[in-house]
Amino acid sequence: MGSGLNEKTIMAEYHTVEQGEYLGVIAKDYGFASYSTIWEHDNNAALRDLRKNPNILLPGDQVFIPDKQSKQAEIKTGKQTRFKVRQDKMLLRLVLEEVFGEPLANATCQVTVDGKTEDLTTDASAVLEFEVSPSAQSIQLVVKEEGNQLQGIAIPLKLGHLDPVDEQTGQIARLNNLGYFAGPLDQVDEKLLRSAIEEFQCDLALQVDGKCGPKTQAKLMEIHGC
Repeated sequence: MGSGLNEKTIMAEYHTVEQGEYLGVIAKDYGFASYSTIWEHDNNAALRDLRKNPNILLPGDQVFIPDKQSKQAEIKTGKQTRFKVRQDKMLLRLVLEEVFGEPLANATCQVTVDGKTEDLTTDASAVLEFEVSPSAQSIQLVVKEEGNQLQGIAIPLKLGHLDPVDEQTGQIARLNNLGYFAGPLDQVDEKLLRSAIEEFQCDLALQVDGKCGPKTQAKLMEIHGC
């Protein structure tokens, strides 16, 4: 004698991306265990070609949310049955540097992800890597290592807030993260942005023209990491 298990069917629709959203968050909100089900759908082919990275979307982007297909399984009553659910994993990689680019190597840090805290240590190259839920939103980093300018400072990390590199806001965020003051995100200062781009181009031996064209964008993504 068997019993059938069913999943609720969700009708297909389009979701308009808001600031702070990335595909893992969107998938969770719509009840999908894996964001890949959404990202790999044929109706999102144009979005994949445009954005490349499901974790870096632009507010206003349209994401197709497919039907959540019903699934059935025959199971025997009176016996234990186990089901495996496919879930995505995401690795967050940070490079910590002090003022003037001095790497913060072998430093003890405290990382809090969605309320859960653990102590981690940067490696010899000042890299800190840790796994987070693909729908994580709230992350706080505190450097506990003594004798550096960052000690004890709580640094909030906003996942999903990084815009694509071909947008001015995306360029400003990356330049600021790398220590080039490009101004605020909410009100673009063209002079500050141009000055930061020129400084970045000079440091990376690029043509210094103050414009964030394709070559500068590619180098910016390479150095920033995404």
